[in-house]
Amino acid sequence: MEAKRISPVSHDLQPLKRSSSYEFLPPYMSELRVVLLGNSWAERSSVGNFILGDTVFNTSEPYRCLKVGRHLKGKEIVLINTPDLLHPSITQWQLSQDVKDCVRLSDPGPHVFLLVLQPEHFTENHKLRLCRFLQLFSDQSFDHSLVFISPPKEGSSGFIEKVMQHPPLKDLIRMCRYRYVRHYLNHSELLTHLGQTAKKNNGEPVSCDVFEDAGLMMAPKPKHNKPGLNLVLCGRKRAGKTSAAKAILGQRELPSVSNSSECVKHQGEVCGRRVSLVELPALCGKPQEEVMEESSRCISLCDPEGVHAFILVLPVGPLTDEDKGEIETLQNTFSSRVNNFILILFTVESDPIAPAVVNFLKENKDIQELCQRCGGRHVVLNIKNQQQIPELLCLICIITSKCVYNMYICFHIYTYKWV
Repeated sequence: MEAKRISPVSHDLQPLKRSSSYEFLPPYMSELRVVLLGNSWAERSSVGNFILGDTVFNTSEPYRCLKVGRHLKGKEIVLINTPDLLHPSITQWQLSQDVKDCVRLSDPGPHVFLLVLQPEHFTENHKLRLCRFLQLFSDQSFDHSLVFISPPKEGSSGFIEKVMQHPPLKDLIRMCRYRYVRHYLNHSELLTHLGQTAKKNNGEPVSCDVFEDAGLMMAPKPKHNKPGLNLVLCGRKRAGKTSAAKAILGQRELPSVSNSSECVKHQGEVCGRRVSLVELPALCGKPQEEVMEESSRCISLCDPEGVHAFILVLPVGPLTDEDKGEIETLQNTFSSRVNNFILILFTVESDPIAPAVVNFLKENKDIQELCQRCGGRHVVLNIKNQQQIPELLCLICIITSKCVYNMYICFHIYTYKWV
């Protein structure tokens, strides 16, 4: 009996007959649990129906996770379809409930996260929320993730080439160790990719980390404390860096500093991690000897691990000549290698996704060039909204994971001396 086609959203998928005798899972696995994530309920449902060969998910989006299981090719396959977790208006409480549902329905843990994404509608904010969800399960969630690229609504030549230049999606594919599939796979091929993702992890499911109800703050497991983060705040304006430090550490006041021309280190615990923040004073216009001295001191304050990320703090507004000079000095001092570790932090005191903010960052040529130079890594932070901090740390962890994957590890004192 031939498996039914998925809903008209994805016409290109051509399911094969169920009678195929190949094994998509190793003998030691009797069940495969897959969580469907993405920015479109219709697309997730289409892919879910396609995998199971039956219309089990309809077009009306529910307000909770749905679990469906089927016996397929001698194995049990279980799909957990999630509601729209990436919507900008979703509250922390709603997200908390959805995560709890997903954890409960996938117990003892999912083998694969299938990220069903429509590139033309997948934004930087979507990426951040998706990464936040994955990290609520485990720091290893990306090793269990597979990206499924949905086709465009309207046919477009060179679609995949354009997709691979789409910064948010490109970033996510890297985080998933370049595991991605395209929409025109047949049924057997898609099952094979799901099985391979599970086999790469020896069939072990993702063990969900414990988190607190109130703010989805990560609670460290007693036996597996999360590694610390060493961050350097850089930029022209000291007040902006200090405000960012207070927001990240959740502290209203920081110890006063007598000399604003020297590096200062702050420490605290954020989302179950030890976080060290080093404020690097403005370097542009200073004598070369002083620049080298403060730069070396800044790296030394992050010993022995090194710097995990440089956070370039900027207000939302046109880049001034002083801003450009400071950025140029940073790159000349630490070399172009520092671009691999930079996250641009635009600070506001209002809604970070207000149209005026989003449009300015999208349309300002200097800002766009700077973001591209730094791999598209940027976030807008309302320094008065503590609920954004977990997402910020999530992005920093992504940078760290990506650097490790690309053999950069950390920006260490030896790296600096070599430069």
